[in-house]
Amino acid sequence: MLLPDNIHPELSIYYNGALVLNELQKKDKQPIINLYQRIKDANSMSFPTFILCLDWLYLIEVAQINEGGYVELCS
Repeated sequence: MLLPDNIHPELSIYYNGALVLNELQKKDKQPIINLYQRIKDANSMSFPTFILCLDWLYLIEVAQINEGGYVELCS
């Protein structure tokens, strides 16, 4: 569920996706593993949650993973 009504907002994909987006706005092209490590260190996000956030950001055309494995903001 993307917009939960019975759990803390910090557990939602919207909130965690915003954390990923915030990190991408600091440096708009990052290797996927480095991006995850930075987010994990700051927010203790699990890898499955991180991947789900990347999926969501891709679906709304905000971020993509290029052929080199770098996560980048869409133009």
